[in-house]
Amino acid sequence: MLLRCHLKRALPQKVSCRFCAVMGKLQSKLKHSTYKYSRPDGFRDERIQTKAFQEYSPAHVDTVSVVAALNSDLCVSGGKDKTVVAYNWRTGNVVKRLKGHEREITKIACIHKSGQFFSASRDKTVMMWDLQGSSQPRQQFSGHTMVVTGLAVSPDTSQLCTGSRDNTLLLWDVGTGQCAERASVSRNLVTHLCWVPREPYILQTSEDKTIRLWDSRGLQVTHIFPAKQHIQTYCEVSEDGHKCISCSSGFGGEGCEATLWDLRQTRNRICEYEGHFQTVASCVFLPRALALMPVIATSSHDCKVKIWNQDSGGDTGSSPGPGRSHMPQSN
Repeated sequence: MLLRCHLKRALPQKVSCRFCAVMGKLQSKLKHSTYKYSRPDGFRDERIQTKAFQEYSPAHVDTVSVVAALNSDLCVSGGKDKTVVAYNWRTGNVVKRLKGHEREITKIACIHKSGQFFSASRDKTVMMWDLQGSSQPRQQFSGHTMVVTGLAVSPDTSQLCTGSRDNTLLLWDVGTGQCAERASVSRNLVTHLCWVPREPYILQTSEDKTIRLWDSRGLQVTHIFPAKQHIQTYCEVSEDGHKCISCSSGFGGEGCEATLWDLRQTRNRICEYEGHFQTVASCVFLPRALALMPVIATSSHDCKVKIWNQDSGGDTGSSPGPGRSHMPQSN
């Protein structure tokens, strides 16, 4: 995710950094302000920030819905303007603008160390693009009956898994564009998909508050994690494939957490990261090169990004607001 790139410089300091995708502009804001915030338990704090403001040139003419990293210099974004944009976030320049979808872009999935990526849309389709190719989609995948809300590329890039609010997952052959497998689970409104590195497994979050692990060999559910109390909005798997993290919807501090899970044999809940006051929209494992300890980043509808010590659950550096963790009792 692009979040990793922007946090690289911010990690050594505790500063307020927000990456915004709003009104067609990709913005990195370090606010100059004095502010107060309060928690539901009545705790109040006040901090002062005095940092510069940096704004990139417009990438879209309407709200940006999703951003994903293609490589260390380029990101790919999609928005309500129905366009997909390849963008150099270091220079602030648009590299390529791609059109083909008829409605808002909902997800982007990139094939790293290449110029290829996929976009999903409310028009029920997925398109494959090549940055070195023409401005037309290289491949189109049509098979869902509602908005596509999940995209995951297999480690060998030969397969693509898509999920939708139509309760289905589809497995595609990237080369031919043909659907190889289809699976449907009642009330399984997909919110996100990610492929486990070096494994045939796909992790999926849903509006039914569950996290499912699928085996791509036949597209069967192999494990269902204990149900949460709120909609699970996003998920990601660590680079070693041993752990995964999901995050929850919520409001006023209820829900609004990220949860670390063990993906190995026990598949137990390891830790919860609590401190956001609204829905947590995304969560990522940050590369070890960015910090001395393993860290996790979360972003929320409360306009805050928080960075957590993965092991202790401590809030190591974030936008305003305290954080806390809950370590479950071992069985």
